[in-house]
Amino acid sequence: MSPSRAAHLVVDLGFGDSGKGTLTDWLVRRHGAGLVVRFNGGAQAGHNVITEDGRHHTFSQFGAGSFVPGVRTHLARSTVLHPLAMRVEARYLAERGVPDALARTTVSEHARVITPFHQAAGRLRELARGAGRHGTCGVGVGETVRDALANPADALHARDLGEPVSLARKARTAQERLRSELSEVMRAARTHPHAEPELALLEDTDVASRWAQAVQTLRPRERVVGDEWLGTALREGTTVFEGAQGVLLDEWRGFHPHTTWSTCTFDLALELLHAHGFDGEVHRLGVLRTYASRHGEGPFPTEEPALAPALPEPHNGAAGWQGRFRVGGFDAVLARYALASCGGVDSLALTHLDRLMDRWPVCTAYRAPSTHDDVLIRGTVDPSHVTGLRLGPHRDLAHQERLTRALSACTPVREELDLGEQASDRFVSWVEATLGVRVSVTSHGPTARDKRERGLTGPTPPR
Repeated sequence: MSPSRAAHLVVDLGFGDSGKGTLTDWLVRRHGAGLVVRFNGGAQAGHNVITEDGRHHTFSQFGAGSFVPGVRTHLARSTVLHPLAMRVEARYLAERGVPDALARTTVSEHARVITPFHQAAGRLRELARGAGRHGTCGVGVGETVRDALANPADALHARDLGEPVSLARKARTAQERLRSELSEVMRAARTHPHAEPELALLEDTDVASRWAQAVQTLRPRERVVGDEWLGTALREGTTVFEGAQGVLLDEWRGFHPHTTWSTCTFDLALELLHAHGFDGEVHRLGVLRTYASRHGEGPFPTEEPALAPALPEPHNGAAGWQGRFRVGGFDAVLARYALASCGGVDSLALTHLDRLMDRWPVCTAYRAPSTHDDVLIRGTVDPSHVTGLRLGPHRDLAHQERLTRALSACTPVREELDLGEQASDRFVSWVEATLGVRVSVTSHGPTARDKRERGLTGPTPPR
């Protein structure tokens, strides 16, 4: 085992927005990593990084280590690429002093590709649901994955991007297929004030060819690589694997249907390491906030709207398709469920410690009706308290739907920690004791300088 080769895997243990971006930026700087691998999700990610000189960017498809000169981004085969959104993001990064983000980026030839029609289709489905919306970021990731699974022979992949004529033909086929499949959805959504531009995209026969030509500005033949590229790159030094979204939104372990079409645990990153025979050190870092948060729809037991004024979110607003940003007390029940869902972690990173106050709301148990006991775990000391969520068989969405209904019926047993003057240290100790996992990194602000290392655990053998 070479000590110069290491992989740091970063996964959010909440509903997203816990600070994966700022931790990725810090890990790159701390360990001299030369590569950030995006291994799940796609353009729906929003990872905020603020540099010490005040530059800010919300990373979507580029790795959150891109402010560091020379650090590369690789979008692995398990990601979903939005080509034109990447072009826009590259322009934003250039305005913030990173003119070569595209030149430092590679994409697996197997990555699936979002077309304007998949984005429009996903948005129209959500509009047609009305009050029963599932929650969407509105960029087409879920629709692209759904369509690729249903029509694998016609799915668009990054390897198609370099051939504009055949790319336009495949995109036009997708447009026609989606328009036919969504006839009822289009009818239901047509009266919605936001539906018109999405309907126009599905009905305009010239969009496919214009889109295929616009994609060529990315120079896809330079960007797109075979999977062997990653195997070589992993042997060159330290790599950070930057996860997207959060374990509580996972396609198989999240609370269906308020989930993403992506595996948000460590699984995909570990599979990549195993596939390439990686023999270096592996560290699985789970990220949690000092308080719970959630964007948009879905159950959220500890939500406390009254907390929001004291916890401003400069980069997480209610604008866009995701909906409002919600906050609540730290939820140890959901944290334990997330840890179990991803097979544990080597250590935790705890963010937003600068937000702590003398009295801090937490939750270690719920109250819930006994009608949901098939998916809830009751306390042995006090059976009236729910202390955990039952982990069901993998890929059992019926179990996840039952969990969603149960969680919606739960009310938190609210506690307040008296943290006093040593708030950060006391809260970290409480988290470690409550979850039984060591906190190895703390974050007391948005920049890399605001991170504190508390020592890393030993290496985990690759799986």
